[in-house]
Amino acid sequence: MNKKPIVAIMYDFDKTLSVKDMQEYSFIPSLNMTARDFWVQADDLAYKNEMDYILAYMLLTVQKARADGLDVSRSALKQHGKDVQLNKGVEDWFDRINAFGDKLGLEVKHYVISCGLKPMIEGTKIGDKFANVFACDFVYDEAGNPLWPAMAINYTSKVQFLYRINKGVENVAEHRKLNMRTPQDQRAVHFSNMIYVGDGLTDVPSMKLTRLNGGYSIGVYQKAEESKYLVDEDRVDFYVKADYTEGSEMDTTMKAILHKIAASNNLHTLPTFLPSDRKEFAKK
Repeated sequence: MNKKPIVAIMYDFDKTLSVKDMQEYSFIPSLNMTARDFWVQADDLAYKNEMDYILAYMLLTVQKARADGLDVSRSALKQHGKDVQLNKGVEDWFDRINAFGDKLGLEVKHYVISCGLKPMIEGTKIGDKFANVFACDFVYDEAGNPLWPAMAINYTSKVQFLYRINKGVENVAEHRKLNMRTPQDQRAVHFSNMIYVGDGLTDVPSMKLTRLNGGYSIGVYQKAEESKYLVDEDRVDFYVKADYTEGSEMDTTMKAILHKIAASNNLHTLPTFLPSDRKEFAKK
């Protein structure tokens, strides 16, 4: 029996699946800071030390928590994930789309590729819905406290995870297989079976790469004017409200793409005829 073609749907998290940045729900308030103050300080730290902005916010996360005597262990960060508010329809989105894909003869897999914190994402109500979560994380000591960044994902490094999914090399510690040539017929998920969903600047390189290789990108918004440049600069195939309820623009768009992918995959399974065979086939 032939295996079902795999479709990979890859999501940014903050403002794509959640209403706002995940740190802003309970973590930043626990520091007695406003979200604006936290992000401004992260930005200042990055400029002062000429460091990557993502590393700067990760450092500030640890520094502020320790200064206030707050628990910033993996389990504590995961606990903060429980407070993250998701966009409408997100909680039952994955099961619905999986079932729809199954009816089309597709196996749908969902991935997160985020600049946010992996433990927080895993702690949300949808943390168990993903085939893999690629996000920022720390190396933790035996007590569960952060020692060093294990993974810092920014707008350019997001791109590597498209190739990891494409080649089936999802262990982030594995680099040799990732960078070696992999024949197209041995790749886990073809780019034409990939869909990237995101809301802003950190998603642009991934959106572009997905589209250039035959896949699809969907821009989502809370307010239409916020990320309209994704449309104006031709970064996305579709631009829809971040509403994942059944019958929404997002729901209709995703199902239409899955229909197209299924039809394309079905065409590839048809026999190939040489010109001399066509007349004989037409008689049958």
